[in-house]
Amino acid sequence: MKNLNTILLSLLIGLLVGLALGINIGREQPLLSNPFVKESFADRLKRMGKEALDRGGEVLKQSGAALQGK
Repeated sequence: MKNLNTILLSLLIGLLVGLALGINIGREQPLLSNPFVKESFADRLKRMGKEALDRGGEVLKQSGAALQGK
């Protein structure tokens, strides 16, 4: 009976830790950060702006390479 309780407790703890890590992976956050914290609007804008600039830079590099190839 003691072994069954230990196994069930281990499974429950593993499930909770796995859920927290899965949420962080899905939100592209550091693994050990708080998965339930709400991202502020300003932080979201900063992140989205940085992603847009990064994508724009990649597109610019690709178009420059295509122009040099002609």
